[in-house]
Amino acid sequence: MKTKRNLIIFIVVVLLCGWLGVLVDRVISEQPKGDTLGMGIWLVLPLLTTIMLRTFAGDGWRDVGLLPNLKDNLKWYVFSLFVYPVVTSIVLLISYVFGWMDFSNFNINTVVSVFVGGLLPQFVKNFFEESVWRGYLTSKLSRLKVNDFWLYLIVGGVWGAWHIPYFLVFLSESDIIDVLPVNRWLFTLVGIVTMICWTVMYTEIYLMTKSIWPLVLMHMTEDALVNPLILDGYIKIAQGKEFLVSPTAGIITTLLYLMVGLMLRMKRKRLEERSVPTATSTAIVEN
Repeated sequence: MKTKRNLIIFIVVVLLCGWLGVLVDRVISEQPKGDTLGMGIWLVLPLLTTIMLRTFAGDGWRDVGLLPNLKDNLKWYVFSLFVYPVVTSIVLLISYVFGWMDFSNFNINTVVSVFVGGLLPQFVKNFFEESVWRGYLTSKLSRLKVNDFWLYLIVGGVWGAWHIPYFLVFLSESDIIDVLPVNRWLFTLVGIVTMICWTVMYTEIYLMTKSIWPLVLMHMTEDALVNPLILDGYIKIAQGKEFLVSPTAGIITTLLYLMVGLMLRMKRKRLEERSVPTATSTAIVEN
């Protein structure tokens, strides 16, 4: 009962905090573009809420996932570092073969330099973000034995809905057009669907490792690599092909990540099935 109550409090705060930030920015109009107090409220309040719930509302700190749990999980750390670069490379290769992208501004040395330079700030940023979405929301829902697909839908839906004020207000029009040539409302819908699909992959890695650190690394590589490709103009997608091969929200891209997530789920289920007979056999021997 306590967990359900705290989850409701958390979700309500998450859904409202961005709009509180929008209201603050309307009152305080003179602020740096793209770095406003309202955006700060939107970014920080979910984390502060989890800290308050863990400290004062009985949630505790044991299930945050702060231990790296490296034993038997090293492969998932490697996987987390490379899944976004590999899928992005596949999408770029498909686009190159079919002439769906212009690579005239693409310079591998520059891209690698930008990627490496972005790793540390993205690592810090995504430690706080993954402490919220996986370390709190996913952790608490999994303890309630929520069905896998409901787990994906709830976590991905809340994660996506948290972004609604960002998509509708905070994000610049030019950045939206660079990713997909659509209006803000359609971009918001696509963004939420994309995050629900991505959530399968994030959830499965968390359930297998019981640690947020692989997710921090995975989210870090996504933000440091994928976003600059589009926003910094290293690639230009042919008109009409954005919905197919956008490295952030294209249909092909999103389906590839969804397939990866569902394959991870199959792997986890097989591992769980193997562990049950082992546990049973141990009990028989002890008796």
